[in-house]
Amino acid sequence: MPGRNTMTDSGAVLPWLVIRQDDNGNRYRVGRYATRDEAQKIADGLDRHGHKQLYWVERVGQSAHP
Repeated sequence: MPGRNTMTDSGAVLPWLVIRQDDNGNRYRVGRYATRDEAQKIADGLDRHGHKQLYWVERVGQSAHP
């Protein structure tokens, strides 16, 4: 199918990432999700744990720190 997003995981398109940044500035992908809302719920839940790490959501192909 032309123009289809090929970023897949188990056949599902998962364009939203949850990113974690640790105290040293290292960034890690926590997970990939189908919707921004789903990814944001995960990031918010992780953020509530009170750790010093930062969590945010970004779309695949975009790298914008909050």
